[in-house]
Amino acid sequence: MLIKNAIKYLVVAATFIVAASACEVDPPIKKELPANDIRMIIPEGWPYPEYDFTGNTLTKEGFILGRKLFYDPQLSRDNSISCGSCHQQFAAFSHLDHNVSHGIDNLLGVRNAPGLFNLNWNTSFMWDGGINHIEVQPIGPITNPVEMDESIANMVTKIQNDASYTSLFNDAFGTETVTSQLIFKAIAQFQGMLVSYNSKYDLYSRGQTSLTSSEQNGLNLFMAKCNTCHTAPLFTNYEFMNNGLDTIFTDAGRATITSLASDSGTFKVPTLRNIALTRPYMHDGRFTSLDAVLNHYVSGVKNSSTLSSQVAGGIQLTTTEKADIIAFLKTLTDNTFKNDERFNDPFAP
Repeated sequence: MLIKNAIKYLVVAATFIVAASACEVDPPIKKELPANDIRMIIPEGWPYPEYDFTGNTLTKEGFILGRKLFYDPQLSRDNSISCGSCHQQFAAFSHLDHNVSHGIDNLLGVRNAPGLFNLNWNTSFMWDGGINHIEVQPIGPITNPVEMDESIANMVTKIQNDASYTSLFNDAFGTETVTSQLIFKAIAQFQGMLVSYNSKYDLYSRGQTSLTSSEQNGLNLFMAKCNTCHTAPLFTNYEFMNNGLDTIFTDAGRATITSLASDSGTFKVPTLRNIALTRPYMHDGRFTSLDAVLNHYVSGVKNSSTLSSQVAGGIQLTTTEKADIIAFLKTLTDNTFKNDERFNDPFAP
């Protein structure tokens, strides 16, 4: 049923373009990992995750397989793009400076590709929540005609015929037979390990560092004016809300899935962790800077029947207060996560 629902509700998740020549010869897969453990991570003070690898035991071998699949362009119709083509590690697994997703044959999607991390805590996936489980999330971009445009059956055939996967599947799952379920379980192990919890804010929360006066003031302002929707420690409440971007909705958002008028123009509240790395912002990437985002909330909120009460009338901030909030938001950047060698592209030279 999960897979059926996922196929029914295809939405833009992440789309990618790389030069075809880059995919002609695959370098050897890097099987060795740094000494870091491959284990489920629940940072202190965080809620228990929605996904805890029940029925999909997290192992080093499963992670290695999932990592290769994540970066393998064979998951697309013409073997030109991979999940990692658009979810780039240096940008916290988002697509830096691309307002909407770029798919196969240079086709454009309609939504911005979000960063991928802390996915185990998600109650739904995609901007409109059209997929409800991490293990079936990849079906959306793989089969979407403006993204990777590949059939599940053909994807399985290509991976099965690739001899470099034989030992990897056997090591991870005890079988050399490739199935879509095992592909998605392996990708879920890789994506489930993308946990970001070592930003300056986290160090401050653990009493390991201090904030500047501007950062501290920004934190205080954030907790007073923004935390209801972008709730710490995950900096999202995972709800679907209309934050006043439009009066007339060219993209119905959550209503695309529910067909409810009350959901029109509502989108999933994104996490603000690593926000300084993941521009542009909003579901359609319309804002290129954090300053532009705050200006929207101060004076650009548009009224509509589904507008969230939290932003109705705007949020009053002075120029100094905006600068302080931005200073705080930059403390949510997790360079340890961004530079973690475990998550590197195994096809890279």
